[in-house]
Amino acid sequence: MTEQPDKLKQRFGIGLLCSGVLLGALQLAAPWVQAAESEPTQTLKQAKTYTVTSAPIEPLHLDAPTLPDLSGYTAEAVEAKIERSQQGQVVVRRMLQQDALKDFIGGDERLREWVKRQQGMPNAIFVEGGYVTLQDLAKQLPDNQFSQVKPGVYLARLPIVVAQNATLHVDKNVEELRLSQERGAFLVNDGKLFITDTRLTAWREADNGPATFRKPDEFRPFLVSWGGSELYISDSVVTSLGYNTSKSYGVSITQYTPNMHKRLQREEPTGWLLNSEFVDLWYGFYCYEAADVVIKGNTYHDNIVYGIDPHDRSHGLIIAENTVHGTKKKHGIIISREVDDSWIINNKSYDNKLSGIVIDRNSINNLIAYNEVTQNHADGITLYESSHNLLWGNKVLNNARHGIRVRNSVDIRLYENVSAANALTGVYGHIKDLSATDRNIALDPFDTKISMIVVGGTLAANGSGPLSIDSPLSVELYRVKLIAPTKSTGISFSGILGEKQEEILDLMVRRNLAVLIDPVERQTELQD
Repeated sequence: MTEQPDKLKQRFGIGLLCSGVLLGALQLAAPWVQAAESEPTQTLKQAKTYTVTSAPIEPLHLDAPTLPDLSGYTAEAVEAKIERSQQGQVVVRRMLQQDALKDFIGGDERLREWVKRQQGMPNAIFVEGGYVTLQDLAKQLPDNQFSQVKPGVYLARLPIVVAQNATLHVDKNVEELRLSQERGAFLVNDGKLFITDTRLTAWREADNGPATFRKPDEFRPFLVSWGGSELYISDSVVTSLGYNTSKSYGVSITQYTPNMHKRLQREEPTGWLLNSEFVDLWYGFYCYEAADVVIKGNTYHDNIVYGIDPHDRSHGLIIAENTVHGTKKKHGIIISREVDDSWIINNKSYDNKLSGIVIDRNSINNLIAYNEVTQNHADGITLYESSHNLLWGNKVLNNARHGIRVRNSVDIRLYENVSAANALTGVYGHIKDLSATDRNIALDPFDTKISMIVVGGTLAANGSGPLSIDSPLSVELYRVKLIAPTKSTGISFSGILGEKQEEILDLMVRRNLAVLIDPVERQTELQD
């Protein structure tokens, strides 16, 4: 970590040196949680009695996870993907009846928006048939549509569409591409779009400056890359894109909407975003039904709702070596709704409005490893209704609520993590009834069950204790350092495990054995 606040140093560093205590306040049923929970949607009967036994050690062994090879994701590799052999063409067409634009002009209201901005039936610039640069656009289009306002600086005053089988390259010879907010410019990629060694900025002509965020529903230019397309951004700066309208969030890689996809049958979109900076976007990144997207080495800061937000049924993603901070409304990094088989590794996520990293809505088989998640204003790492995930070697420090929070999720494996100096609990697991929320249970089903394995790592100096689990199906603990308690009472179990305190201490601390905490009732009896 590059910076640690004085509070963290005092609570964690001094606590470790001075206390020498091997086990702190282990809370396995937080009273404030119990009071807040109502009857679960799919009822899990709360166990009355738990047993504490030693568990076999060998099944708990896992080798360190194999990480994907990131060496091939470079600016040079992006450059090698550019096909320049065939020169493309530039044409201006009406926005109506264009598949790539239907989402943005559907209905009278959205069409009216572009009629007003263009003061007539709206047009768009189309790149077709091959390779095109901004210099080509400037040569072929009138200044009121696209112009070079000063050397290397270009202003688009119409939407730009990269058609299938075409390539648009915003290259190092471009100092900045500006998209006019007043005239309703935006970028749509239906082919291949390369943005390398340059700047992309939503531009407010009235201010002669970036279209900085003012309110959620105010149009701001955006970039969307549709089904079948490829988007590559490397070594660039992207600022002030996006607003609160579907597919217009900022930088998006997304399959076509269901009806369009059924007709067009385009493949899953993909792309690489490398070593770039994304600032003041509604969503720093968004994807939907995308595959094999690589987000590596970027900085996301001061974005509005989310920093990085892969969504519905995206898979095979690599989110690696990014720095995400200062997200204003919600989380730094979130994957949500069946985002599976992906890697979230070696990122730094700090000072975000809510959690640093969130795994949400049935996102499974993901590796969350070696991340530094610090000083977020809610939890560090949060798992909501997302089973079968592995957290390995993360540092989760000094967050305003829980370090690692797990809700309505089973088979959560926590290996070699450090969760320290968080305001509440180091690791907090609970069930929750979501029927009274806006959750669409049919779309996002879940079970009110929780189970986890905690192996290795350290839980230290957390304000409410190292570990709290509400009504688990099972918990296994092995080789976990529970040190530097913040409470004067020291070792103290509460709730359902209070009576088992001595047994847990004997196995876990004195005998260094794995501990299995299990309900006396058979699992089938705990489920309807």
